[in-house]
Amino acid sequence: MDLTSFPILSVLTFLPLLGALMVMIIRGDNETRVRANAVNVGGFISLTVFVLSVFLLFQFDGETADFQFVENVIWFESLNLTYHMGVDGISIFFVVLSTLLTPICIMLCKQSVGTRVREYVIALLILETLMIGTFCALDGILFYVFFEGVLIPMFILIGMWGGPRRVYAAFKFFLFTLLGSVLMLVAFMYLFVENGTTDIPTMIANPLSADIQFWLFLAFFASFAVKMPMWPVHTWLPDAHVEAPTGGSVILAGVLLKMGGYGFLRFSIPMFPEATQYFAPMIFWLSVIAIIYTSLVALVQDDMKKMIAYSSVAHMGYVTLGIFSATTNGVEGAIFQMISHGLISGALFLCVGVIYDRMHTREIARYGGIVKNMPKYATLLMIFMLGSVGLPGTSGFVGEFLVLMGAFQVNTIIGTLAATGLVLGATYMLWLYRQVIFGVGQNKDALKMKDVNSIEKIALVPLAAMVIWLGVQPNFVLDRISPSVELLLANYYEAISLPTDELTRLGR
Repeated sequence: MDLTSFPILSVLTFLPLLGALMVMIIRGDNETRVRANAVNVGGFISLTVFVLSVFLLFQFDGETADFQFVENVIWFESLNLTYHMGVDGISIFFVVLSTLLTPICIMLCKQSVGTRVREYVIALLILETLMIGTFCALDGILFYVFFEGVLIPMFILIGMWGGPRRVYAAFKFFLFTLLGSVLMLVAFMYLFVENGTTDIPTMIANPLSADIQFWLFLAFFASFAVKMPMWPVHTWLPDAHVEAPTGGSVILAGVLLKMGGYGFLRFSIPMFPEATQYFAPMIFWLSVIAIIYTSLVALVQDDMKKMIAYSSVAHMGYVTLGIFSATTNGVEGAIFQMISHGLISGALFLCVGVIYDRMHTREIARYGGIVKNMPKYATLLMIFMLGSVGLPGTSGFVGEFLVLMGAFQVNTIIGTLAATGLVLGATYMLWLYRQVIFGVGQNKDALKMKDVNSIEKIALVPLAAMVIWLGVQPNFVLDRISPSVELLLANYYEAISLPTDELTRLGR
């Protein structure tokens, strides 16, 4: 099927919004029926979007670095703003990741959300529209609208369906991310004045002076670093995860954290290459601190969600390390790591949600020995735990291995320090697994919990299969992202004018 004239990206982006409107008009006196209809309609729409995104992926030409399925029409003619959409190898898998996790969260909300299920589904569908739009937007202002728009439904999800400290966590999440993004908006205004447009390919093609690059790089860095989140602006994440409902944690860890890394790849490196080279050593050390420090903090947590949240900060440290190594291995590894982490962390939060729904506690000490009554759950959790620690044969190994290869090409000391995070990560994750699955139970109710039900299997088994499949067949992703990464780095090296022998050393 020829998709060149069909606006498939707009359909993918706005079909969930249409679904939210359909769910919004569902009414009835029977609350149970309203809940069921809301979940069914939302699930059907989000599943349709996922199927379309998979179709888009298989129609995607992985041999070119050009933007594909491009839609470009005038948005505001007087300001020369365009509705410009398109995907390349860097963004295509993030679109699919967004469409995969959303129907899973909607499907599980019947048993994990107690009240106002209809509104919960509406918030998730609106969030899906904004996530897909962020990864498809090729206009700066359009990107900013989608990028910042995700704050609103996520703020609502945490604030309405979260835990006891949900209001505090929601406001902390909102203010941290919003304040960082104000500087990015100012930077977009400057770029508009300088270029007469906020079209991303046009801005990339018009280089800026080194002095201006430094200031603009810092403005964008303020936004993307908070979104990742990088150390030391990571403190909002553990609170948000602990208080968020299961679906909110899955989307937050699986997709929203990837927007910062995507922003670095889409804006920082191609638009500000000289500033990227200048600030790279600083970011290396921030990444290493994030990997080691948050891993040590995770070791002393007694809350499962908080431990996984701190592990996410450590894993995102590998992402920033790989991106700013500016090597083929590093950047490809960073993208693969983001995709893998989206699957694994999303699944880990789902696993926590499974036992939380039964026991209503996340304290590690309240569980133990549940392998006896939940063997299927123990097997699934083992797969995701091993993927998180980077066991060969899982997707977690591929991304971390490539990132460390890129780091060693640039700086041996940085690479060595980053590698210690693998040992620390294995320590706290395997300790968590031992305590929950094989430990001596301190709560007899934990030994009475039922194993995963059919809905939970439908959600978790495909994710487990994908973690193993991508670990065995990583080229499915790497082959499709490689041309875009090659073009990104070729333009970067040309801009900073590295000598030939240095390019050879960096694997170019």
